[in-house]
Amino acid sequence: MDLIVYAVPFFILAILVELAYGLWSWRNTYRLNDSFSSLSLGVLSQARRFVTLGAGGYIYYLLTEYFSLPLMDASHWFTWVLATVLYDFCYYWLHRMGHERTILWAAHVAHHQSEDYNLTTALRQTSTGFLLGWVFYIPMYLLGIPAEVIVTVGAINLIYQFWVHTEHVPKLGWYGWLFVTPSNHRVHHAQNEIYLDRNYGGLFILWDRLFGSFQEELEEEPVVFGIRGPLHSWNPVKALTHIYVDMARDSWHTARWGDKLKVWVARTGWRPADVALRYPREKNDLSQFHKYDPAVSGKVSMYAFFQLVAVVLLLNFMQSASLGYWSGFALWALLLGTTIITALWLEGRGAARLLPWEGLRLAGLGLLLVLAWSGAANSDNISGAGELLAAALYVGLNVLFLAQLRATHSGDPAPVV
Repeated sequence: MDLIVYAVPFFILAILVELAYGLWSWRNTYRLNDSFSSLSLGVLSQARRFVTLGAGGYIYYLLTEYFSLPLMDASHWFTWVLATVLYDFCYYWLHRMGHERTILWAAHVAHHQSEDYNLTTALRQTSTGFLLGWVFYIPMYLLGIPAEVIVTVGAINLIYQFWVHTEHVPKLGWYGWLFVTPSNHRVHHAQNEIYLDRNYGGLFILWDRLFGSFQEELEEEPVVFGIRGPLHSWNPVKALTHIYVDMARDSWHTARWGDKLKVWVARTGWRPADVALRYPREKNDLSQFHKYDPAVSGKVSMYAFFQLVAVVLLLNFMQSASLGYWSGFALWALLLGTTIITALWLEGRGAARLLPWEGLRLAGLGLLLVLAWSGAANSDNISGAGELLAAALYVGLNVLFLAQLRATHSGDPAPVV
């Protein structure tokens, strides 16, 4: 079973509890803009399945059908214990290579861009991991572990990793010698030199201790969260693609043909010498580090929160409904457009620049509503009609918000980026 869908209410409740505790204890670790960025990436990651058809599933089928050992008994406890341990072992190497090879880092980097560390960071997931990540789990299928067991333990592994994304839990003594904890996972999300590329385990920290990648969190070295090459954007498309774009640029600009190819398989951080000289990249000076935090008005913040709630509810509808491919694609496009434009509001872009795009987004949504209403009316689908009325209410609230933003921000200049 893919348990992630059923865990979402727990995730939301835990986020609210952490936020309340942080405010109560005067140690709030949340900012609306950063949390919006993390949660929008999480929403898009979950919605990706509506638009992509990964090769991994078909290859897993072929391996199971023609090359694997006899399937293990999915009702036997040993199958589940073996699958749990082996899944985390495979995850360790996927995670480690995701930091050590640029082509894999390109998919994983989205999870590390947040300069805050809270439970929304856990939900900050990639939408491109399906391209190559499946390769690392091939051994499980070759051993004959049933697919339903692999999917279930994979979901459990991911759910476990949720709670370790917090600053509020201290070191946990002996438990941190065996399992991943908030303390040793804070190290993993750090950009401090001593902490870089450490603590890759998902469930067990033993792999890091065995393979030399473990680092203790040090009291004298407070963690600075984020990535060394700052993103300086809340745009989910930029978050998901900027390393791919960097590789493509380096491959295009370098003179040597060997380097043009090496860019795509090189160790993380390597660049052709001629390109690095002509096009140096900014790296954070941690002694002068400041979080990316553009100032926006209270109305923009309210609008962003409204859109965050809306995209989460829309994702929940998509996951519970029986959608055809093109219906799913249309709603995914709506999610993507909404998160991009809202991110630009949070970056302080001017209303004059954004309102035409908002109009285009709402026009597309209006067209979807007309088509869906026609289908619901023809089938007397009362439940569907109720959902369409909720969507119409959403459009109306958008119009009210945008009228306020236009009145307040129409003269704002767009910032130079």
